Amino acid sequence: MQVNFKLAEEPDPQTAEKGRLLFAGETVFVKGVVAMSGLPDPDRMEVCFAGRSNVGKSSLINALTGTKALARASNTPGRTQEINFFTAGDDLYLVDLPGYGYANAPLQMVEKWQRLLKQYLGGRQTLRRAFVLVDARHGIKKVDDEIMSLLDSSAVTFQVILTKADKVKEAQRDAIIEQVRGALAKHPAAYPEIVVTSSEKGWGIPTLRALISTLE
Repeated sequence: MQVNFKLAEEPDPQTAEKGRLLFAGETVFVKGVVAMSGLPDPDRMEVCFAGRSNVGKSSLINALTGTKALARASNTPGRTQEINFFTAGDDLYLVDLPGYGYANAPLQMVEKWQRLLKQYLGGRQTLRRAFVLVDARHGIKKVDDEIMSLLDSSAVTFQVILTKADKVKEAQRDAIIEQVRGALAKHPAAYPEIVVTSSEKGWGIPTLRALISTLE
């Protein structure tokens, strides 16, 4: 069956307000984890964010939570090798996964992180959705495809978020969206909806908040 990966629509006012309220309170950094034994108790729903280095993940998380420096961007791709947990209210963990696709990190470090990532994705029962961030200027690359295949094998539903959509003209953006749709068709764990965002302009942020607020 052919899946049509549509663009996420703006939420209705009631759902938009639910999303706003979810992120209206303080978002708090809990801990950075380098081993499964360090994971916080699975006592609430969680969503995680994955993306290759410099895709704009930190900026998106900051925009989502209405803060300026909650998730700090590193100037060195692949430098942060921790899984970072944040609380949004009493019922949600936001999980920031390390950037992937980095060239400067030692191979041993990369392999260690990949093992931890596989363990986390395969063994976290409270994980409701993974958001895979894709740069709207570049589309899905081989390394994105690899992380999506990992999510397929881990049976974790994932949804693509296009970042930096304000950096490309509409025609180029449409072409990238078609490329993303084609790539996602090969992945059984892909959620059939794409969220287009710009952290700088605020595009798609209310939609993403509302979407997270409706997960159960």
